[in-house]
Amino acid sequence: MSSLRYFFSETRKSLRRNRLLSIATLSTVTICILILGVAVLLTVNAGNFMNQLESDLEMMVFVEDSLEKQELQDLEKQIQKLPGVQSVEFISKEKALAKLQAKFNQKEYDLKKTVGDNPLPNSFEVKAENPQDVAQIAKQIFKLEGVYKVNYGQGLVERLFQITRWVRIISVALIILLALGAIFLIATTIRLSIFARRKEIYLMKLIGATDWFVRWPFFIEGILLGSVGALLAVLLLALGYGTLVDNVQTTMFFVPLVNDHHELLMIYLTLFGTGALLGCLGTIISLNRFLDV
Repeated sequence: MSSLRYFFSETRKSLRRNRLLSIATLSTVTICILILGVAVLLTVNAGNFMNQLESDLEMMVFVEDSLEKQELQDLEKQIQKLPGVQSVEFISKEKALAKLQAKFNQKEYDLKKTVGDNPLPNSFEVKAENPQDVAQIAKQIFKLEGVYKVNYGQGLVERLFQITRWVRIISVALIILLALGAIFLIATTIRLSIFARRKEIYLMKLIGATDWFVRWPFFIEGILLGSVGALLAVLLLALGYGTLVDNVQTTMFFVPLVNDHHELLMIYLTLFGTGALLGCLGTIISLNRFLDV
């Protein structure tokens, strides 16, 4: 207990002695964790948006007009049995015309009178369990008898998957770079603190102090700076993101922002833990390289 009191006492003295440097480090860590948190939230929301786009992907299977009711039912069963198919919904030509009429949203405009005989074909709306399998399932459906066209936005789907992959890669790379920057800043601060106390450390080692006895105050200082900086960043991030979600939900409700409280709490706790971990890593780097006095 006496050693523990000594460690915290030395940490307090170091922070007070280098208060300007400590404040600068705390501010820098807060900004780094804040930017890191913004990057994480952007990544999570981008991933959520991409997942929603992928889940909304569906195939329109157009069938020949000559098919009878029983043939249509048999074709629906064949499509449903294909591996990877999640759901199949039959869209009659009358229902398709009604949907098209609803898009005009004008009661006084009668689309049926304009086009005369309904030119739209019967069709099926097909959803895949895995959006990545859409192209493969579409090829299988096209081979079925009675199907004359399968539309799933071929070029758009491939491009969407490419964009999704690059967004995730860039987001992860940005998060890693910011984490490395935070480690470097904390390591620099601890390094300066060690340099300022080099004579004291030298005397402590002369009278028999072990390396770990010398290291612990610096560990506590690094973890404290990382944790407090992360806590400030999380509070600012939670306040700012909460305000953003409230405004978006009232003005742009169609934008799918992540607002699950449990998921957000896990993100904030992870950021706080990351701050403490970065402080610890920064301290280890400095101690291993600059404590040989």
